[in-house]
Amino acid sequence: MKFKAKLEQLDSSIWGQHIKVPKKVSDKFLADGNKRVICKVNDQFEFHAAIMPEGKGKFFVNFSKQNSKKYKLEEGQILNIELVKDESKYGIPMPEEFQELLYQDIEGDKVFHALTPGKQRSLLHMIGTVKSPDIRIRKGLVILYHLKTNKGKLDFRQLLDDIKNYKDLDLGF
Repeated sequence: MKFKAKLEQLDSSIWGQHIKVPKKVSDKFLADGNKRVICKVNDQFEFHAAIMPEGKGKFFVNFSKQNSKKYKLEEGQILNIELVKDESKYGIPMPEEFQELLYQDIEGDKVFHALTPGKQRSLLHMIGTVKSPDIRIRKGLVILYHLKTNKGKLDFRQLLDDIKNYKDLDLGF
């Protein structure tokens, strides 16, 4: 569904830039309980997102400051938006390096897939936002090490320490 929306700053300590989603659009997408969408902006770029509740029956899609800077978009600017139902398995792209690690590590694959979809997305985002394939592989290895060492429990604070101190970990290579 296509619509126009203003890039706005949400008055929240959690959320930042966003676009409001018209009620008829949010109703259509949320009817089946799946809030994951692909948001296309100005026919320039697209990103995976979720339709989030703002309260009082209103909804929005988060918008990253990185995209604002990269595409020179400013707060208050009217954007041409198209939302498409996200039919992908994870609601975010799977980095091919991590997919390969999961193929090679049966235990790692099992603990990763036992996580909630939101935690899976968070980890995939951590890996996928890195430009260097070598660093994506290293982060993937550390994530699998962390999950297996902690018996499938995810402690983000400890994980960030593990990533920072990866040279001190026995990753098996």
